[in-house]
Amino acid sequence: MRILKNTFYFVALLISFISCSSDDVTPELTGVRSELSFTKDATSQKLTFKTNVKWTVSSSAAWCTVSPASGEAGIAQVEVSVTENTATEPRETILTVTAQGITEQVKVTQAQTNVLIVENKAYTVKTEGESITVKLQVSDSYQITINDSWITQTDTKAVSNKEEVFVIPANKNVLERTGTITIKLASITEKITITQPGISASTAADNTGMGSDAKDLAKKMALGWNLGNTLEAIGGETAWGNPKATEALIKAVKAQGINAIRIPCAWSGYIENTNTFRIKDSWLERVKEVVDYCVNNDMYAILNIHWDGGWLENNPTKNKQAEVNKKQKALWTQIAAYFREYDEHLLFAGTNEVHVSDVYSDPTAENLEVQHSYNQTFVDAVRATGGRNTYRNLIVQAYNTNIGFGVKYMKVSADATPNRMMVEVHYYDPYNFTLDEHTGGTGINLWGKAYEAFGKIDNWGQEDYLAETFADTKKAFVDKGYPVILGEFGALRRATLTGTMLEKHLESRAYYIKMVTSTAKKNGMVPFYWDNGPYQNLASGIFNRKTGTVDDELIMNALKEGATTSYPY
Repeated sequence: MRILKNTFYFVALLISFISCSSDDVTPELTGVRSELSFTKDATSQKLTFKTNVKWTVSSSAAWCTVSPASGEAGIAQVEVSVTENTATEPRETILTVTAQGITEQVKVTQAQTNVLIVENKAYTVKTEGESITVKLQVSDSYQITINDSWITQTDTKAVSNKEEVFVIPANKNVLERTGTITIKLASITEKITITQPGISASTAADNTGMGSDAKDLAKKMALGWNLGNTLEAIGGETAWGNPKATEALIKAVKAQGINAIRIPCAWSGYIENTNTFRIKDSWLERVKEVVDYCVNNDMYAILNIHWDGGWLENNPTKNKQAEVNKKQKALWTQIAAYFREYDEHLLFAGTNEVHVSDVYSDPTAENLEVQHSYNQTFVDAVRATGGRNTYRNLIVQAYNTNIGFGVKYMKVSADATPNRMMVEVHYYDPYNFTLDEHTGGTGINLWGKAYEAFGKIDNWGQEDYLAETFADTKKAFVDKGYPVILGEFGALRRATLTGTMLEKHLESRAYYIKMVTSTAKKNGMVPFYWDNGPYQNLASGIFNRKTGTVDDELIMNALKEGATTSYPY
C-alpha cells in the first residue's frame, strides 16, 4: 500500500515539473511577412513562419481563408487563399498570427477587376471639323494612343470614370478619312474609330481672281526657276541632298527678279490608302506651305506630278493605261480640290517627262495615244472640281516634254474652258554639252560659235538650231493660242576643269543660258531654269539653299539679261 502511494506522488511531481518547465519557455515567432499581394483572380499563396510554441492564424475577412488555422511548434506553412475579386476597387484584410501572446499582422491586398468601358466606339464627325467627347468607365490608370496626326487630345487627367475630349480639324480632302484612338488599361484594349467625310468633289464655278487667260498669265511670268530635287525627292524632301524649302529661300529667289517657281512634286510615296489613293494630310499641308511661300510673295507657282517613282512617267503603254489613268484621276482630283481656292497665281501641270525607256527614239502611235490620255485625264479631273479650277490655267506636256517631239506629234488636250491651256516642253540640247557628265571624251565643255576657237563644240544644237527649234515651237503652239512653258533647261557645271578651259566653259555656259532664255521669251515661251541644288561640279544650282545667297553669279546674270527680251504677245 505504501509503494502505491509513493508511485502516485512521483507521477504528480513529474507532471508538476513538466508543467513548470513549459511555462518557463520563452515563446518566439519569426519570419512572418508583413504583406501578401494577390491579383484579382481566385488563388493562394504560402505563408511561412517559425515558432517554438503552439500558434494560430485568423483572417478578418470571409474572402480570405487560411489552412491550417493552428499548429504546433516548429516551422509552419499556411495556405492563404482568396476568392476572385469581382469589384472594381481593390480590397484588403488582416491576418493575425498568434504564438502564446506574441502577435504579428499580415496585410493582405487583392487587386480589383480591371474595367475599361468606352460608351461609344465609333464617331462620324463633320467635314468642317468638331470636338468629340469620349465617355469612359475605368478602374485604374490608362494610356491613350492617337494613331493619326490629325486627331488631337485636349487634356489627359488622372484616373476616374471620366471623359476625354478630342479635336478633329476640317478635312480638306475630297476623300473621307478614318482615324483611330487606342485606349489601354492593363490587358484591356479598346479602339475608337473616327470617320470624317471629305469636302465636295465639285463646287460652282468661280472666276474670282482668275481674270488672266493663258497668254495674259504667261506674259506676267517674267522669269521662272525650278525648286528642283526637293519636293519630288523620293524618300522625303531632303532625301536628295537639299534642305527643306523655306520662305526665306523663296524670298531670296524673288529678290533676283524671278517671279515664277515650278514646284516638281512627288505624290505616290505619300499615299495612305492604296485602294482610294488618298494622299496623306501631312503631305498636302507641306506642299501647301511651299505653294504659300510663292503665292504670298506675289509669285506664280506651277505644281505638277513629277517623276514620282515612275508609275506615271515610265508607262505610256496600253497595258498600263487604265491603271495609270485611275491613279492619275484620283490624285489630281484631290490636289485640285485641295488647292481650289487659290487664284490665278497657282497653275497645275499634269505630268512631267512621260516616255518609254528609250528616250531618244520616236514614240509609237501607242505611246502618243496613251501619253495624251494621261494629259486629258488631268484636265478633266481638275475641271470637274469646279470653283476657281474651272478657270485655272493648266499645262499639258509633250511626249517626254521633248521639244522636237512636241512640234512633231503633240495634240493639245480638249478643254471646256477656252484659252486657259498652256503646253510644256523642256530643252537640254545639245546633250553632250548640257547633261553629259563626262568631262572631255563624249562630254563637250563649250557651246556657241564664238567659243569654237577655244575647243570642241558639238556639231549640232548651236545658235542656229536653237533659233529654228524655238521658232518652230512658236508656230506649232504659241501662234495657235497656247503659250509654252519651257519647264526645264540648264547645263551642268564642269568645275573640275582648270585654267583657260574652265574660264571659257563657264563663260560659254552662261552664254548658253542667256541665249536659251532670250530666245524662249522671243518665241512666247516662259523660261524656267532647272536648279538641282548644291553649287558643285556637275550641278546646275544657282542658290545656296540654306542661306539664299547666289552662288553662281554668272548664271544668275545670264538669266536676268536673257529675260529682258519681251514676249510676242
